[in-house]
Amino acid sequence: MSSLRASLPPRIGIDIGGTFTDFVLELGDERHTYKCLSTPQAPEQAVIAGIAHLLQLTDTPASSLGAVLHGTTLATNAVIERRGARTALVTTSGFRDVIETGCEARADQYDLRVRKPEPLVPRDLRLTVVERMGAKGQVLLPLDEASVDRVADVLAAQDVRSVAIAFLHSYANADHEKRTAERLMRRLPELSFSLSSDVSPEIREFERFSTTCVNAYVLPLMASYLQRLSAALKSMGIDVPLLLMTSDGGLCDVETARRYPVRLLESGPAGGALLASHVSRTLGLDRVLSLDIGGTTAKLCFIDDGSPQMSRALEVARLYRFKPGSGIPLRIPVVELCEIGAGGGSIAGIDRLGRVKVGPTSAGSQPGPACYGLGGAHATLTDTHLVAGRLDPEYFAAGSLALDTDAALDALDRTIASPLGVGRDTAAYAVAEVADEAMAGAAREHAIELGKTLAGRTLIAFGGSAPLHAARLAEKLGIDRVVVPVAAGVGSAYGFLVAPVSFEAARSLYQTLSELDALQVNELLQELRNEAAGVIGHASPALAAETATQAFAYMRYRGQGHEIQVPIRALRIDQTSVVVLRADFEHQYQQRFGRLIPHADVEILSWSVRVSHTPPIPTNATNATNEVRPLTAPDARRLAATAPLPADVRSVLDQSSQTRVDAAFHRRHTLLDGAVILGPAVIVDDETTIVVPPEFTARCVPSGHLVLERQRSSTEFQVSQEAYQ
Repeated sequence: MSSLRASLPPRIGIDIGGTFTDFVLELGDERHTYKCLSTPQAPEQAVIAGIAHLLQLTDTPASSLGAVLHGTTLATNAVIERRGARTALVTTSGFRDVIETGCEARADQYDLRVRKPEPLVPRDLRLTVVERMGAKGQVLLPLDEASVDRVADVLAAQDVRSVAIAFLHSYANADHEKRTAERLMRRLPELSFSLSSDVSPEIREFERFSTTCVNAYVLPLMASYLQRLSAALKSMGIDVPLLLMTSDGGLCDVETARRYPVRLLESGPAGGALLASHVSRTLGLDRVLSLDIGGTTAKLCFIDDGSPQMSRALEVARLYRFKPGSGIPLRIPVVELCEIGAGGGSIAGIDRLGRVKVGPTSAGSQPGPACYGLGGAHATLTDTHLVAGRLDPEYFAAGSLALDTDAALDALDRTIASPLGVGRDTAAYAVAEVADEAMAGAAREHAIELGKTLAGRTLIAFGGSAPLHAARLAEKLGIDRVVVPVAAGVGSAYGFLVAPVSFEAARSLYQTLSELDALQVNELLQELRNEAAGVIGHASPALAAETATQAFAYMRYRGQGHEIQVPIRALRIDQTSVVVLRADFEHQYQQRFGRLIPHADVEILSWSVRVSHTPPIPTNATNATNEVRPLTAPDARRLAATAPLPADVRSVLDQSSQTRVDAAFHRRHTLLDGAVILGPAVIVDDETTIVVPPEFTARCVPSGHLVLERQRSSTEFQVSQEAYQ
């Protein structure tokens, strides 16, 4: 594998976050990383500067690059911050308020003041036409073209840049949507158009309308950005495929990204989940919880047997403590993540009841945490870690940014310590503990939602801030092993390099297993495969012959409200397939809900097909299962005696005991394979910092990953967790 990889052209992965933009340049079996502050007003500036820096650092000609793999939070931030295009919604007469009335789901059933996000499209720009399709695609009311012309008159008089077209039951018959779009385009060719039958052709009008509106809202912004980025890359002499990470962990070409920018909303976190999946396979770990903490949020993902949990539902811009039901619902394929507002830039403060709170507001990259010295005045998690002694102020982000300890102390004193009348260490402990407990609570709740357990899992931590919190979070969750991967601080960008070029096409077609029309289903599955394969061929014609295909059915017992995803073992359905499909559905249903309904019929609402091409993945490790066998205490002490001497010993606040301890500071690049570090210790990497508490050891395994293991028993934590479940 290594020799194959060495013969491939260099590739670069780029992830734009709310605070930092991360880079990983892959040269054969070598990886070179870089981190720089994001430039929100013109994101491509940080991208171009980072690429130029790495190419110069490695003496790599721009023309030698084989591909640029890119993920960004630009679309997500545009929705959260309401910076998208002025958008209109054109829909069926009588349904203009669907995106505002929504459904009965609430983030908190008992909070009378709970707020839902304002619709992206104001009511005066929700326009209707006379038409009506039935649920089976039959025309109930023909399209009134005069009403379409009246809509065109209104759009022409308004300062609208983008239009979402979403008609009732258009997933079953898209004729009226397409004719309306064609008629409006002839009148208003300068506008962007998004059709629900194209963006999200699935049942449930609220989610479909909402997804189409979000796509239309961010389309002009993303199209402009991608055009500027493509032009800037070509000006550098980089004329190679620019592939964008999608929310389901695949890569698509620029044209697909321009057409479906809604699919990029969770691109960065999806890359991180792919990295964790790759590491879990490399180390032979079958039950994993990934922890990705950047500058703004913390993301958790369950990974079983090397594959992340997947979903076709996503909520963006949640208003109520990041809880489900308080955001804008979307219907797209996505890696299933639990996300809370706790990142390195999350602002700490005191609420009205005198309690410490952390996030969800973030200081971002401009001005950033107080310790960045760029004008930030609020105390953040990064400031807290600096005050606690966990960060090396002279070597942050590979030394590209010197941290101002005095500014961090002043911010923590002013916003936390003085208002509460406590010392700095107590304030620092409180801020970090609130963030850690919020993550632990989110992990427990997410586990219950998915029918998963936490005990016995391995925590894989990556992102600039995750290794600072990982060991403490593991303690809270009863987890005894933490893995900090190679290039953990730029984990999402690294994940792009192991991602497949892929696309998933989906469509609703209602069927029951008892009366399944195999011919109709098979025709649909083939259409979906052709659609997905066409996207792959457009991204790179050479990949079209080297793809894998997966098909899925979204199933539930008849009369239930929600479906579960069930893989289809073959692209053609017959009577034998129906029996197998029911057995697979019942197996997954039993795992998630703990029971079956034996005599109930099963219905299928939607079908999807995913076509993908997975690139060769570099790894210097063989089967590394033996590498993560627990160390005995005597072995840990013996191997620790051979570890390199620390670069320094400093006073660090231990989060578990709430006391200062003398911790050895090591540079990660000095640790050779097999090296063992006894806690308390801090291991400083180029892009992140790993905290090793007193009861943990850290071991560098042959694949280059760091494995942190708890040396004392955690039985009490496991019992507590099982009781919680």
